[in-house]
Amino acid sequence: MQIATTGLVLRQVKVGEADRILTILTPDLGVITASAKGSLRLKNKLFSATGVFCYSEFTLSSGRSHYFVDSAQVKKVFHGISGSVEGMALATYLGEIALTLAPAPPEADAQLRLLLNSLYMIGEKRLPLRQIKVIYELRTMSKAGYQPDLLSCSSCGKYEGGEFYLDPVEGNLLCAECADKARHIPNLDPGALYALRYICLAEDQKVFSFTLSPTSLKNLSRVSEQYLLAHLEHGLKSLDFLKTVLE
Repeated sequence: MQIATTGLVLRQVKVGEADRILTILTPDLGVITASAKGSLRLKNKLFSATGVFCYSEFTLSSGRSHYFVDSAQVKKVFHGISGSVEGMALATYLGEIALTLAPAPPEADAQLRLLLNSLYMIGEKRLPLRQIKVIYELRTMSKAGYQPDLLSCSSCGKYEGGEFYLDPVEGNLLCAECADKARHIPNLDPGALYALRYICLAEDQKVFSFTLSPTSLKNLSRVSEQYLLAHLEHGLKSLDFLKTVLE
């Protein structure tokens, strides 16, 4: 039986002389693995549509443990990503997050759209790379069911004013005074707090539409990374490399 779907190639592994095993994020099947026979040959009909970060239309056959790619047609290639080491490093990091979360339908559809939009932003250089990183980290965790409690200070109910502390493990906010009582150092300035709420709560089409000062972005980047790692419960190899190239 053949299955038609769209998907973003997140990983490829060479097998033999010219075959590849692909890991693909699809909206209706979730994350799948598929064999693409002969796809490493330049003249093969699968070559251009099965590279990493190719968004393609696939016709698949189902096997016992994975799929086989019968045909593939490119829908979008994010050429701009490979224009810089930093951009490619960030794209690889976002892809590893998606692989780790391995969203299943129907969540996979929203996660795929978020990743496609993020890759577009990287390739078109629409925003600072660190801002794209922050948006993806917080938004993807929220979509995966790990949205922090952003309403107010979990202790006294204060909504805004001054610095706040986001607990990366518990996912709750404390105002500066309550954080001090709990022996925590505030990690969000007012700008970072506003951006945190905006990223997690804005409509999908507006999530990239905000500006942030370099100081607030640096603060939020530190917090979002800690929050993501706390809930994934393990490190990411791509993050280690990204930190060496991203200013």
